[in-house]
Amino acid sequence: MSETVKVDDVTEETEVKRGFWSVKRVSYVAIFIALSAVGAMIKIPSPIGSVGLDSVPGFFCALAFGGIEGAIVISIGHILSAAFVGFPLTLPIHLAIAITMAVWAFLYRLLSKLNIILAIVVTVLLNGFVSGLLLLLLGGWGLYIGTVPFLLVASAVNVILSAIAFKAVKSSKLL
Repeated sequence: MSETVKVDDVTEETEVKRGFWSVKRVSYVAIFIALSAVGAMIKIPSPIGSVGLDSVPGFFCALAFGGIEGAIVISIGHILSAAFVGFPLTLPIHLAIAITMAVWAFLYRLLSKLNIILAIVVTVLLNGFVSGLLLLLLGGWGLYIGTVPFLLVASAVNVILSAIAFKAVKSSKLL
């Protein structure tokens, strides 16, 4: 689709793309990344310092806008959360965690189509137990066992808050 724009008596032809990365989609993904940055500053006490509320906007985006949007927001949100505390688990481990969280956000969206309670439970367990397995590379079973309860609590808080927010916004007809 082409659009004609007149600028200082000069007519320019511009291409308006209505594909996946529309201005609207990029805008709301950017807004939710900013909200993730705010959530990343709200920490949940744990043996590792990167556990926070950075995932709520990503999980919300997955429900409200799509799995890809949610995956992008949640992965960048985790990197921001880890960056705020100096990447305590090393940058490669935090990148791996960001990738797993992106997968969980995408899966959360898919499972929510079947049953939101199932989606919440599966996502909390995957984020807590499976993502926690990456800690074995650094601290062995001791770090894993010592950290998993905190990961489960944080994951439950993030996922449940996203579901509550989505239900509230969806019933208000804002989406």
